[in-house]
Amino acid sequence: MVTSRKDAQHVFYQLSDDAVIEVLAVLRQIAERNLAQMSVIARKHFRSLDSLEPVSREELRRRIRKDTVTIIDVRPAEEFAAGHLPGAINVPTQELQRRLGKLPRDKEIIAYCRGPYCLMSYEAVEALRRRGFKAIRLQDGFPEWKAAGFPVEAGDAP
Repeated sequence: MVTSRKDAQHVFYQLSDDAVIEVLAVLRQIAERNLAQMSVIARKHFRSLDSLEPVSREELRRRIRKDTVTIIDVRPAEEFAAGHLPGAINVPTQELQRRLGKLPRDKEIIAYCRGPYCLMSYEAVEALRRRGFKAIRLQDGFPEWKAAGFPVEAGDAP
């Protein structure tokens, strides 16, 4: 399910097939349905982090077509380079504070990361809102976007 390559002392892992994302999503759904306690804990924890409803993939696509949003990918630069949503800006969470001045205030900011339980997008949205930005997170993340067959780009951040 995973492939790896070694570069000096670093090992880089990658899913061997995009279908692995679909398998993981189905497993998550089964766990949420059958482990009621896990579902309750997850809902309470994540709702406490973000009281507003997230934006769905379909709604994000509509907003992209209308050019009303700025999309930020808060994953590390290496993950962004491997693949990201079209037009997304890479702003890893640890760089968010120093890059706030470069983010537009006239558009809603949509943040995304690795998936629905990835805390980086929650943290980014919270930090942006504290500083007066209109921000919301994508309901899921890049892997689900790609697995749904939506367009993706690859390459380093400009």
